[in-house]
Parts: sequence; C-alpha cells; structure tokens
Amino acid sequence: MTLTLPAAMPAIRKTQNAPGLEFCPETEIPSIGPNDVLVRVTHAGICGTDRHIYEWDRWSQSRVKMGITTGHEFVGKVHAVGEGVKSIAKGDRVSAEGHIGCGHCRQCRTGDAHICKDVSIIGIDRNGCFAQYVCIPQENIWPVHPLIPDRFAAIFDPFGNAVHTAMAAGVSNRNVLITGVGIIGLMAVSVSKAAGANKIIVTDMDQNRLELAKQLGAHEALMATEPDLVQQIKNIAGNDGPEVLLEMSGHPVAISQGLESLQNGSTAALLGIPPDNISIDITNAVIFKGTTVLGINGRRMFETWYQMEQFLLAGMDLDPIITHQIPMEEFESGFQKMQSGEAIKVVLEMPDSD
Repeated sequence: MTLTLPAAMPAIRKTQNAPGLEFCPETEIPSIGPNDVLVRVTHAGICGTDRHIYEWDRWSQSRVKMGITTGHEFVGKVHAVGEGVKSIAKGDRVSAEGHIGCGHCRQCRTGDAHICKDVSIIGIDRNGCFAQYVCIPQENIWPVHPLIPDRFAAIFDPFGNAVHTAMAAGVSNRNVLITGVGIIGLMAVSVSKAAGANKIIVTDMDQNRLELAKQLGAHEALMATEPDLVQQIKNIAGNDGPEVLLEMSGHPVAISQGLESLQNGSTAALLGIPPDNISIDITNAVIFKGTTVLGINGRRMFETWYQMEQFLLAGMDLDPIITHQIPMEEFESGFQKMQSGEAIKVVLEMPDSD
C-alpha cells in the first residue's frame, strides 16, 4: 500500500559512544515489508531502559549499537500496511509489543514468546519509537480501545511489566510486599489493589514516592533504611510475614530483605535487575521456606495485554504516575527530570505530520 510520506523524519538516536542522545531532524523513514505496519507515533514514554542508554552504562555499551533510534513505549496511528497485512488498516490507533520473537523457537511455539532466546527489542536491537514513524511486524501490533487515552496507551510496556509481575505472583486476597516503588512499582500498587490484594506494604528510599504509593493504595510505606525493617514488615503483615513479594528495585539489599520477610510457602516475583551478581541466602530464604521464585521478563503475549486493557477499562488511573508530557524536542529535559527525581513518568509528544 503506497501512501505519501515526508522526505525525512525527526528521531532521537544514539550517535556517540558517550552519555547522551541526539535529536536528528532529518532521519530516514523506515521502509516496511509485506507483513509490517508503519505507525506514525503520536506519544512515546521514556523508560528506565532509555535512561540506561542515555547515561550509557555498562549494560548499554555491551548491547546497543551506534546510530539506533531509541524508545520502545508508544501509541500512534497506522500510516501504511504491507500487502500481507489483513486485520489492521490505515488510521487505526495502535500500540505494540516491543519484544519481537523469532517465531520458531520452542518458547515462541508454546506460548512463551516473551522469553524467546532470539528476541529483538525495538529501541535496543532495532530502530525504536522515539521518531515520527516506526516499523512493527503485524503480529506485534495491539489495537487500542477507544476509551483508553493516548497517554495511558503510550506506556503499556511498563504497565504490562507491573501487571505481569502481580498476576503471575497471584496477589488476590494475599498480603503483598513491593520493594521499590519507581514507575513500575507504583503501577504494581495500583494493580495489586485492583486485583484484590489484602495488605499492600511498600519499601523505597524516596519519601515522595512512598507517599504517592500510599495515595495509590498501599497500606504501609516504609523507608528501606529503617532499623528492624524485616520485623516491621512481618508485624504489619501478620501471620509471620507477607505471602507475596513483588521485587521491583533490583537492589541487592532489598531483594534479601524481601525474601527474608516472607512467610513459609510464599511467592517471590522478581522483576528488578541487579547492577551485578549478588549474594542471597538461598538455603534459609528460599529452600527451607519453600519459597516459589518467579523470574519476570516483559509481558506475556498477549495475555498480559488483555489484562491491561481490562484494568484500564475498569477505571484504573495512571495519571498520578505520568508527571510530565513534553514535546519530543525537549527530551533532554525529560531525562534530566527523571535523573533529579522531579519526574516519575515522562511522555513525549511527537510532532504531527498528517
């Protein structure tokens, strides 16, 4: 399907082997194959992964190639479709699953494509959505319900992490400990509350985020540095401690404290990524307790997406977490606000071309 496109587009790219990203006003518009969809991006969320790339940490240097367009959270409108695309049409409002599986491995063929061994992630392994246009395989496109606003649809990716973590752990009617209330941890508070958790206890190092967690439904919010933190958590939860841990921080101390706080026979869902290898008392915290440990990666395709849609249609509000919406050209200020702690979730507004 051939449609008129501008000669070039603006994009935010990784162009130097150093901290920072570059606004490139004249970037080549992606071409599409027969099974691809070209989406005109309207809104894109800045993710913690984007911040890693912006700050150019060790992980980013080992994974991200120079010249790539970053970003993997977005919503937009379909501008063109390949000749093999039948269920998606020009003008449809869509988001997309950013993890693109190979489609052939055991995981992809048995419902676990989110942990495909050859996964390709937009904005990391292939050009992403911090641009006016992005190319997505039709299998990864998600039509957005008309009642879900753009600013929510733009952050389905991290919201899906929170939903996947909470639903995999089974939070309903159970006492839940959430360690780390950054963007995804705060979303996990809302998800746990909506899913019928009993008591929700959160820990973090940021007092403002702890207060926001309470506004979103946490029953208790504790500074991670408080003395006797584990015992405090057990006293609040009762029955020897929480039954569920949602670990969102990746901090070695938080992981150890969270596992230690759990009662026997509990479930620990680990999403946060530690900065390096860590030491955990597996014998006492996991084996002797009979703890079920779940490694959480991405979103289940597409079970998590249906769950997200239902949570939002039932009235879940993400606005307290979306603190800033700014023009694409001001992306530097968005990253700086995240670094300073002023911003929680930043959504970029892309320039219009239609």
